[in-house]
Amino acid sequence: MAAPGVGRLGARLREEREKRGVTVRGLAREVGVSASMISQIETGKAQPSVSTLYAITSALGITIEDVFTPSPEIDTGAPPGPEAAREALRGHRLGPLVRPDQRRVLQLDTGVTWELLGDLPRHTVDFLRVTYPPGSSSSSSGGLMRHPGSEYGHLLSGELKLTLGFEEMVLRPGDSVCFDSTTPHRYHNEGREPAVGIWFVIERDR
Repeated sequence: MAAPGVGRLGARLREEREKRGVTVRGLAREVGVSASMISQIETGKAQPSVSTLYAITSALGITIEDVFTPSPEIDTGAPPGPEAAREALRGHRLGPLVRPDQRRVLQLDTGVTWELLGDLPRHTVDFLRVTYPPGSSSSSSGGLMRHPGSEYGHLLSGELKLTLGFEEMVLRPGDSVCFDSTTPHRYHNEGREPAVGIWFVIERDR
């Protein structure tokens, strides 16, 4: 799968919303954004922030892994055959060896980039290379986010400020962090160079 553009991400979210019979307004109320914002994300006219994407997937009962996995309908424009449908349900393995040009990529609001480094179907662990450009944040509104699961991060380069509950800390190259993702948190790059790290996000059970 080539790196998905914003339009494909939006189409994937719209497909999951419609599959569950949820209206745009209903999803917007659940997530805490405007119906116009949901529509713009679904049509590829706007990018979700990290916090908004987590809120949408939580509201729809799907995982970030599901967002990275394309559906046959979106890829081909035709209903999948039995084998394709089963494969979509199983998920698409990414690995064991994943070269840089094979990574699935999502670019989120304020330029934050997620690159999927590997994927084992039925395991709800997101193995990501995350890049925060200077001035970028996990939340475009500046608010804290929370989502089910736990996350583990290791910063490779740059600096990244983490607000975790009422505590603030600065991650520098070589630093690691781990915490329960239900704790309100936010990442922000206040430096002059991109902050790049490897993250494991363990999501809720399916």
